[in-house]
Amino acid sequence: MNFYQFLQILRGRHKLILLTLAVTVLTALTVSLVQSKVYKSTTSLVLNYRGIDPVNGMALPAQLLPGYLGTQVEIISSKNVALKVVDELKLDQGAEVKAQFLEATKGHGSIRDWLAGLLLKNLEVIPSRESSVIEISFKGADPKFAAAVANAFASAYQKTGVQLKAEPLKKMSGFFNDQARLLRQNLEEAQNRLSKYQQEKGIVNADTRMDVETNRLNDLSSQLVLAQSQMLEATSRRTGALGSAGQSPDVVSNSLIQTLKAELARAEARFSQSTQSLGRNHPQYLAAQAEVGKLRAELNAQTSAISQSVANNARILQQREAELRSAFNLQKSKVLELNRARDEITMLAREVENAQRAYDTTTQRFNQTSLEGQANQTDVSVLNVAVPPIKPAGPNVLLNTLLATLLGAALGIAIGVLAEMADRRVRTVNDLVEVLDAPVLGVIDWGRRGNDRFKTPRLPMRRPLLAN
Repeated sequence: MNFYQFLQILRGRHKLILLTLAVTVLTALTVSLVQSKVYKSTTSLVLNYRGIDPVNGMALPAQLLPGYLGTQVEIISSKNVALKVVDELKLDQGAEVKAQFLEATKGHGSIRDWLAGLLLKNLEVIPSRESSVIEISFKGADPKFAAAVANAFASAYQKTGVQLKAEPLKKMSGFFNDQARLLRQNLEEAQNRLSKYQQEKGIVNADTRMDVETNRLNDLSSQLVLAQSQMLEATSRRTGALGSAGQSPDVVSNSLIQTLKAELARAEARFSQSTQSLGRNHPQYLAAQAEVGKLRAELNAQTSAISQSVANNARILQQREAELRSAFNLQKSKVLELNRARDEITMLAREVENAQRAYDTTTQRFNQTSLEGQANQTDVSVLNVAVPPIKPAGPNVLLNTLLATLLGAALGIAIGVLAEMADRRVRTVNDLVEVLDAPVLGVIDWGRRGNDRFKTPRLPMRRPLLAN
């Protein structure tokens, strides 16, 4: 079928097409005139989204902003908001409404859910593409009721937004409260352990005691080194004094020994002179001999006494060195014990500090979430309040008529084509050629007169028929 044949079909079935078009237009016009008027009221909301997490105060990434408007549209269109509208307007308390509910549902379900479903069917939420404005529209037979429902949806949405933000914060606040109580108990236990350990060890300030005890240890170490050097020197002098007392420096350098040696030398000189001039029994000889013996005995006694004094001094220094070593070892053990105690106290103090820091952080988070959970502020502001519309939003008779005209024309053409396919008729020369497969010699046009009725058709070139 070419376009010319299609036009001939429309020409031949024009009555059926026009009839279909007229029926469609009349039906749409009748329905539009009979249909009750619908009023549409709209309220506008502005979303002041700051992109800040209310719990930790951190800014959310910008990638979450595009989905924010879509989420708010879903919240407005939710059943939760619709139920709040039903409760706010007290729609479920009318006797007529209850009768309609019983008639529609036979008493099954809840009247609040039924009314919420009806409201959502007539609700329209349109977000702006380039701004944070959302329009809430409601259609109804009563303009005042439509405006009241639109404003009620805006109010219910604001309350729901506050509720959705406050409930998680309240739960989080309870969690932080429990954690703060537990952390406070841990802090008290850590402080008790630190205090108990300080009392057991008798340490008030580990650093101060460590300074005193370390200084004492250093002093004992210096004294021990000095005592050891003195003890070594005294031991060497004692060995020399006990081995050869006459050559010992302590004996030789002693003034008394030197005096006795001088007196002994003079006595020996006098005794030597006596031996040359006097006999052995001479009183002077005996007196000189006795003086030399006495001086020599006194020199020996003093030499022995000095040697013994050197030995005693060495023993005293050894005893002192032993005492200092013992005191040094005792002080060293004490310092080591203080080091262990200081390490333990440092660890316990660090535990107290960590517990205090965790408790302070949790308490701060608890106070923050508690205050935010009690706040009733919302990020949604009403830009335009819905008012009762003056003109109805529907039905649009002109628009419905135009749509019915287009639909009726398309439907009429479709019905005409279907009727032609069911009752095929010859309307052009090509129809004879295609159906009969025979040449057409001439065409009679009854709309003309005389010889003008006859004309030779212009047929497309056909392939010649092959003889059998």
